[in-house]
Amino acid sequence: MPHLDPDRLSLLALYDNWADDEGREHLRSCAECQADFAALRRAVDAMKTTPDAADLEAPGPHVWAGIHRDLGLSRAVQNDPLATAPDAAQLPARTPLPERTLRPVPRPPQGGSAPVQVPARDAPRRAAWWQRPGPWLAAAAATLLVAAGTVWTLSRGPEPVAQADLAPLAQYSATGSAAVLRAPDGTRSLQVKLSKDEARGYQEVWLIAPDLSRLVSLGVMNSASGTFEVPAGLDLADFPIVDVSDEPLDGNPGHSSVSIVRGTLTS
Repeated sequence: MPHLDPDRLSLLALYDNWADDEGREHLRSCAECQADFAALRRAVDAMKTTPDAADLEAPGPHVWAGIHRDLGLSRAVQNDPLATAPDAAQLPARTPLPERTLRPVPRPPQGGSAPVQVPARDAPRRAAWWQRPGPWLAAAAATLLVAAGTVWTLSRGPEPVAQADLAPLAQYSATGSAAVLRAPDGTRSLQVKLSKDEARGYQEVWLIAPDLSRLVSLGVMNSASGTFEVPAGLDLADFPIVDVSDEPLDGNPGHSSVSIVRGTLTS
């Protein structure tokens, strides 16, 4: 079977009991997929390690101010929700301070301002979301897996799925090769390379049925090599023959019946 795609590898790395017997069987015999799986697994193991949140610092009020400004939030939520001791003067008018959390401060001995109410410190504060490892740990692990899978997908590049040796026909002597490549997004392309360009007119690349009764033109090749998109849904088993023809400049879109090289694709 072909290499496992990034989604399947990510799920196998993230979940030990993920039901994909075929994928696990492939992993046991494919060194390349084993290396990719090991890299993803290291990322998962690293994210499952509970960090020490004791030394984490709460973001400053400027962070929430930026979020509030960029999202266009209302004045009712303009105060930093992570502030440890909010100033009563800065609270919205509609949010009275709860009486059970206030206590009076004694009047200064030499006069001064009247007593004010300050928040009590007796009840322990609930840990903020950034101090609780559970939710953000799972989110961070998923994000890391997606990023790692994307980088891995881009780094692997197109995968060869079929190839052919191209031999000369009739009075021609050029030789060459052809390969069908499948990109990570599933699109396919045909790469053709010849030892030289022997066309008296111009070269055209074709995929032809085994009985030579049907053919599909992939395009004109103006040099000794070229890459051509294979139409989506085209079954290469129905059109396995790669043909490069010598076409005259006569305006006829059909095959000239004069082929320079030809070969059959095999997986």
